[in-house]
Amino acid sequence: MKTNCLLLFVSFILVLTFSSFKPIEDRDDRGKFVVVLDAGHGGHDPGNMGNGFKEKDIALKIVLEVGKMIEKNPDIKVVYTRKSDVFVDLFVRGQIANKADADLFVSVHCNAHHSAAHGTETFVLGTHRNQTNFEVAKKENSVIFLESDYEQKYGGFDPNSPESVMSILLSQEEYLDQSIQLASLIQKKFTNRLKRKDRGVKQAGFIVLHQTVMPSVLIETGFLTYKEEGGYLNSSKGQREMSTAVADAILEYKHIIDGNVGEYAFLEDTVHEEETQTQVAAADIHNDITFKIQIAASSKALDPKPYNFKGLDDISRIKEGSLYKYFYSSTSDYNQIKQKEEVAKQKGYKSSFIVAFKDGKKISLAEALKTTAN
Repeated sequence: MKTNCLLLFVSFILVLTFSSFKPIEDRDDRGKFVVVLDAGHGGHDPGNMGNGFKEKDIALKIVLEVGKMIEKNPDIKVVYTRKSDVFVDLFVRGQIANKADADLFVSVHCNAHHSAAHGTETFVLGTHRNQTNFEVAKKENSVIFLESDYEQKYGGFDPNSPESVMSILLSQEEYLDQSIQLASLIQKKFTNRLKRKDRGVKQAGFIVLHQTVMPSVLIETGFLTYKEEGGYLNSSKGQREMSTAVADAILEYKHIIDGNVGEYAFLEDTVHEEETQTQVAAADIHNDITFKIQIAASSKALDPKPYNFKGLDDISRIKEGSLYKYFYSSTSDYNQIKQKEEVAKQKGYKSSFIVAFKDGKKISLAEALKTTAN
């Protein structure tokens, strides 16, 4: 009897102890900003081997350093898709991010090309605008051939088929604005601080981004095939500098999302600027079209009053996904909205841009300007 009582007592203590651990852990992480960091390739997949450098090793070192930096912020939780030299299916990488209910997914890679191409570029999921972007995506997506049962996992997806790539692009539409904003911040850090050649923010059909349901970017930190750049990325100095730039961009992005509604409107993909400019002179009143200036986006619902927007009045707000987007002015006169855009920029909203609505739904600016003007 005493033995049974003792066992029950010990069992009770063990249950009490371990049950108290999990809630504390959950409580500590609850409400944190979750960032999933993904080091490309790994294990039997070395990635590209330009000039003898290993993409998988460089990507992992950069990712671990980024994680160490941003984890210093007590409001951030970092989850890694891999922390060592192991192979992880692209499918699983997305699952890790989704299970973590991540706020961001950041995948790090190194580029390669048979030419003297060099510089950094950051991708978001979207239509490949040219053959070059498609080739970059095809190279990264071809990793699935190293996975078992890839036909079943990816529903017959073929990395070599432009049609297959096009089929995966709609899933990230809700998060495209945020993905582009983070990618823009990353590229600015690389270019302005580190003086790396800026190859821009681009869109392409990466499976690893398609698998996630949150703002996601894929960073090509540079070309290992360009000897000087490969040596830089393979060095401790280069990895430290690139990691710092990425970490700072993530922290700045979080600061914006947390409600610092200021100079960031979340960039939209530029809509054929040359075409727009040629139509400005002829444009006047466009029937059934409403033009507005997007000046800011935030996770917070702010009262659309002048005191919240540097004195600007005529502010409207809509919710898209997890973000509230704020607009200044409203008119069917394109010439007038161009003038209002300058007012917004003078007030400090440097990244503000014109958006168009028809029947209450957002449409592309190019499409709006094709409508007949009075």
